[in-house]
Amino acid sequence: MTLPSILFYAFIAVVSIQIIYYLSFLFTFGVKHAETRLKKHIPISVIICAKNEAENLKKNIPLILNQAYSDFEIVLVNDSSFDNSLEIMKDFEAKNNNIKIVDVKINEAFWGNKKYALTLGIKASKHDFLVFTDADCIPNSKHWLAHMSSGFSNQKSIVLGYGAYAKKKFSFLNKLIRFETVMTALQYFSYAEMSLPYMGVGRNMAYRKDLFFNNCGFNNHMSIKSGDDDLFINEVANTTNTAICFSKESFTISEPKTTLKAWILQKRRHISTANFYKLKHQLLLGVFYITQLLFWTLGISLIILGFSWQWIIALISLRLVVQWLSFGFTAKKFEETDLIILAPFLELFLITTQLSIFITNLISKPKHWK
Repeated sequence: MTLPSILFYAFIAVVSIQIIYYLSFLFTFGVKHAETRLKKHIPISVIICAKNEAENLKKNIPLILNQAYSDFEIVLVNDSSFDNSLEIMKDFEAKNNNIKIVDVKINEAFWGNKKYALTLGIKASKHDFLVFTDADCIPNSKHWLAHMSSGFSNQKSIVLGYGAYAKKKFSFLNKLIRFETVMTALQYFSYAEMSLPYMGVGRNMAYRKDLFFNNCGFNNHMSIKSGDDDLFINEVANTTNTAICFSKESFTISEPKTTLKAWILQKRRHISTANFYKLKHQLLLGVFYITQLLFWTLGISLIILGFSWQWIIALISLRLVVQWLSFGFTAKKFEETDLIILAPFLELFLITTQLSIFITNLISKPKHWK
């Protein structure tokens, strides 16, 4: 058998695996409708860990205070900021009786570790139901808390939400960031629906306080600087305790990075935690990424070689149609429809960037969350 023939059969296998993945995503999450029925308000503690976020705190805390929710507190965790974040927090605390401040001093043993600061914030919270977001995030509606808290039940102690990024005109980087965000959400929502929850995003997630302490908090991965969201969920989520919330009112919106260098540094921190996921999640995510990479590598190589180009074009088209359906339904849910037509090009650029980040992380690892 010739080398082109071997590559062709390998390409058929890769396309088949990709189609299976995308059809699984499509039918478990893509066509799922958001739950919009709201439950009775339960007491909630909103926890925001901030490091040098004075301007964002000043701008965004009023939007959280304005939530149409009857019983909630905001725990503001100042993680050793050297700007005037603490002064901004104190100003809000003086004017609002539902704000509590946790001022985290520099600790050599935990310097640069957001998990340490978050742990102190969780300990200081007075309610059992915790909702997490970041200082640079704004709720998409005044019913954000109502929708997120409605995911809790006697069985569900984790609620995974969607953290969007703001749109910027005429920016390819912004489109790439939003594409990666949609694809990540498509995966973690789909896996949760398939009873295989593996991560959440700290920009918008919730869990019960007793779940945190019953599992010794972040102790098992405290030495890893990132992963306060995904590693913790990977550790404690199971087939029955995780709910998803993706109604438009439940989104949070963050300001995205504006330079490629800053975004790559952020992605380096995020990607560095994947090696610590449970083995089954590493395998599933690894096979998906590897077959994405091979799809483009083998497809382009076979076209250049001119081997059965009609079949190659047909297989590429079939996979792209299935991808467009899966991604398209999801992008529509997340109000990211401008990305649909560009999905193949954004995917090609993203997997190339991710490959370079994987290689860079093998050489040196990012050390601090900010």
